[in-house]
Amino acid sequence: MVRAPRSTGRTRVQILSEISRTFGEYLLVPNLTTANCTPEAVDLSAPLTRHPVGESAQIRIAIPMVSAVMEAVSSPRLAIAIAQAGGLSFVHQNQPIAQQAEMVAAVKRNKAGFRHSEINIRPTATLAEVAALLEQAERDIAVVTDDGSPTGRFLGLISLRDFHPQRHDLNAGVETRMRAKADLVVAPPTISLSEANTLLWDQRLDVLPVVDNQGRLASVVLRRDYELHKRFRNESVDDDKRFRVGAGVNTRDYRDRIPALVEAGADILCLDSSDGYSVYQSDVLDWVRSTYGQNVRIGAGNVVDGRGFRYLADAGADFVKIGIGGGSICITRDAKGIGRGQASAVLDVVRERDRYAGETGEYVPLCSDGGILQDSHMAIALAFGADFLMLGRYFARFEESPSALVRVDDQFFKEYWGEGSARARNAARYGQASGLLFEEGVDGYVPYAGRLDENVSVTLAKIKATMVSCGSITLRQFHDSATLVEVSHQSFLQNSQDIRLRERPSGGRT
Repeated sequence: MVRAPRSTGRTRVQILSEISRTFGEYLLVPNLTTANCTPEAVDLSAPLTRHPVGESAQIRIAIPMVSAVMEAVSSPRLAIAIAQAGGLSFVHQNQPIAQQAEMVAAVKRNKAGFRHSEINIRPTATLAEVAALLEQAERDIAVVTDDGSPTGRFLGLISLRDFHPQRHDLNAGVETRMRAKADLVVAPPTISLSEANTLLWDQRLDVLPVVDNQGRLASVVLRRDYELHKRFRNESVDDDKRFRVGAGVNTRDYRDRIPALVEAGADILCLDSSDGYSVYQSDVLDWVRSTYGQNVRIGAGNVVDGRGFRYLADAGADFVKIGIGGGSICITRDAKGIGRGQASAVLDVVRERDRYAGETGEYVPLCSDGGILQDSHMAIALAFGADFLMLGRYFARFEESPSALVRVDDQFFKEYWGEGSARARNAARYGQASGLLFEEGVDGYVPYAGRLDENVSVTLAKIKATMVSCGSITLRQFHDSATLVEVSHQSFLQNSQDIRLRERPSGGRT
């Protein structure tokens, strides 16, 4: 017979006196905007790795935005687009080790300005096959090589402008309509990026193939990348000008997964768990430090209070991720009753981070993960003290995300599902060793929003405008001087009066 424990008459449960709050419950109060405080002067760069107070981090990003460790979000294509914009992507770990390592390597094969060719086809393929390939990849031009590989012997280019489904036989070979190498401008591998860009403009090219002395394709230079560089002048690149990329890892197969990701070139790793305040994450961090020292950088999380932060910081985490249950696709709070409002969680952890920095001389960056529904919430999260933001739904909406584009009721959406959903079946992330017994995420759609670079430009402009109104030109100044006020229910009502809005012209961006 099982006996119930004897009551001691004492209440052991601890109830925090505060209310759990979200970013939407606060507004920023403007500070004095000085003459030197302009959007052009705002520096949004942020540290990704721990560093001595007063010194610069080994890895920094130009914009405080990283993509979530999610199958529906982070792919090589999205990782390249984010790196070009100045942020970073974390390739998801809910897949075989070799497959994840190849995704990391695919990003690292691209240098700033010089792309590893992604869309390649054999000359014997049919026009129907190349049309399907371009439609699937959402591109308009393919490279033709002898074996259809990105390093094969370069033969030519073919685009949707070179043939028309109604005018040409789609069973004909690509070689019948491609533009042959002899008729194209090509460059040697010794060409500099400046010289390549000059050729692009002088010769009115969209694509410049870079071909070695054996006639094999080395890389391609795109006009679009030149325009992106002018808009985002600080791509996330390593010392060899290769795009930076991160990767998620778990607490189960890390002894095999981490070496493979390091070999593939991952710049930084992130322990991916819905609850990171655990001895299992400490064990992984200890193994990484004993195996690699400081040569491998790894963040940990997620946590929602100062205790969790202190535990992971002491264990050697390079950054700590904040947030449980705040994601738009997450139902952890409903399923397990665990979590905390993201604003309250960030505020608590920021206080502990600053205490830790004062005591140890080590600054451990914080990543706010979840709870972002509007661009204004990003500014508020940064004002609270987050160093950078991990975004899932935000990036899932874009053309570059790996999920399918679907049409529902005459509107385009991108598929989006949580890592805790039955579709992902990521039992390892949620500590369900025997399989996914219950869901902590849902499966749905998010409105399609177009290209990443266009949307990120708008978001950054909003954040910079907010910082200018608050008299800040760096994220550190923003945090140190920000004044916030809680928003009452009447304030919400005042901002949502019943106004019939004019319809936007068709084709407008969401």
